[in-house]
Amino acid sequence: MSTPRLELERGPQGSTKPEASLALSWSGGKDSALALLALRAELGCDPCALITTVTATYGRISMHGVRRELLALQAQELGLPLVEVSIPLACPNEVYDARMHEAFASERLRQVAEVAFGDLFLEEVRAYREERLAAAGKRGLFPLWGRDTTQLARDFIQAGFQAVLVCLDPRKLDPAFAGRCYDERLLAELPPEVDPCGEKGEFHTFVHGGPIFRRPIACALGDVVERDGFVFADLTAA
Repeated sequence: MSTPRLELERGPQGSTKPEASLALSWSGGKDSALALLALRAELGCDPCALITTVTATYGRISMHGVRRELLALQAQELGLPLVEVSIPLACPNEVYDARMHEAFASERLRQVAEVAFGDLFLEEVRAYREERLAAAGKRGLFPLWGRDTTQLARDFIQAGFQAVLVCLDPRKLDPAFAGRCYDERLLAELPPEVDPCGEKGEFHTFVHGGPIFRRPIACALGDVVERDGFVFADLTAA
């Protein structure tokens, strides 16, 4: 199966040549996975590290609610170092900025010049990232920016990725979708107002297989719970 071709776009200060010192903001979900695929297939480079924010209170990936053990398994099967940025629950912006500053000052990230993100079309999110990166003397790279999300969702599935919906906003999507596989059937059943990539916060995913991994990650579906206004499907390493 051929790899979908993805257009790459750098931030306003970006060059046309990939930097050796590149890190990837990694959520564990499909957009991060597609961004890594694009970096490898289109630029022919690997990030020097994955950067993931983890909510210390729960010991899980922020927003997605995925256990740190599964995050570690992803990094292992990607063959990439992982930098966890620990943040408190309901983290204020100033605390988040301070923790990221500490992370970028660490030995692993000190020489990083660019950070890649899986953002698709939310201008305010991109502007915030670029502003904070510029303050740290770094640039943003957005491999998936402007792509049609319907086609991108199909590309993800056709490339052989496997993912599960691990978090959703019940105000935007029926809780019954939590824990379901992200596949063609799910895409066909999404309400028309829901973005097929969940870019407007409708849902988040955990990727456990696909062309970027050395081996698939065995995981099992546990309880589905509602917490802090969101519905989470708990996954454990199998």
